[in-house]
Amino acid sequence: MGRLDMDHSAAMNDGYHGLKSNIRRRFLSHSKAITRRSALYLASLGLVAGLMSLGTSFSGVEKPALANERTKAISAISNHFRNVPTMKGEFVQFGPKGEQTGGTFYIERPGKLRLDYEDPSPLLLISNGKTLAVRNAKLKTWNYYPLDKTPLSLLLSNRIDIDDKSIRSVQTSNDMTTVVMGDKTVFGDAEITLLFDPVSEDLRQWTVKDAQGKETSVLILNVEKNISLSDDLFKISNRSKNRRKTQP
Repeated sequence: MGRLDMDHSAAMNDGYHGLKSNIRRRFLSHSKAITRRSALYLASLGLVAGLMSLGTSFSGVEKPALANERTKAISAISNHFRNVPTMKGEFVQFGPKGEQTGGTFYIERPGKLRLDYEDPSPLLLISNGKTLAVRNAKLKTWNYYPLDKTPLSLLLSNRIDIDDKSIRSVQTSNDMTTVVMGDKTVFGDAEITLLFDPVSEDLRQWTVKDAQGKETSVLILNVEKNISLSDDLFKISNRSKNRRKTQP
């Protein structure tokens, strides 16, 4: 029997709930490196995708934070945003239909993000602080969105205030802090959920739910913090702007 088959059998014998807890520890532990290959393998068992569905998977594990816990959690996360202006690492993305891809991500707060998707994905996502641009190399198209009209602007902010009206809920558990953010007047029904390690306060994952309720989760791995990033990473070329596809 191959190694993966043995791991699969052992996982099934451990039971679903025990395995789910083990997966959570593996992903959120700041002391262990996770590879995209291992993340995608776990996803193929249908376990990570379930873990990503925050509305159901954690409902029996997490509890609403008390007022002081909420304040403490938001303060810690705000400190992380302020103290970690740049990040680079790998990511695994889980789409609303269960599709999986990955690549390299770059963040420079405030406002800048780049997702370099690996083959065979044709996508590239860039935020230059004002505009969010998505390229589809296969279709030879660029789509553009005002960053401040998307929930990603909340992820890319350099601070979160305790009295921020965009904070919809804060939940804490032994192995994660979960913050749900949105603003109906700005984003409509779209929202973003941020997951943080409660010990290191490091960002581990974000999930964007669009106005139709479809969720896309991005798990980040092997992160380097406070590194120098080239401005070129976040440039949207004039050539691409000239081929701009107008959004409704």
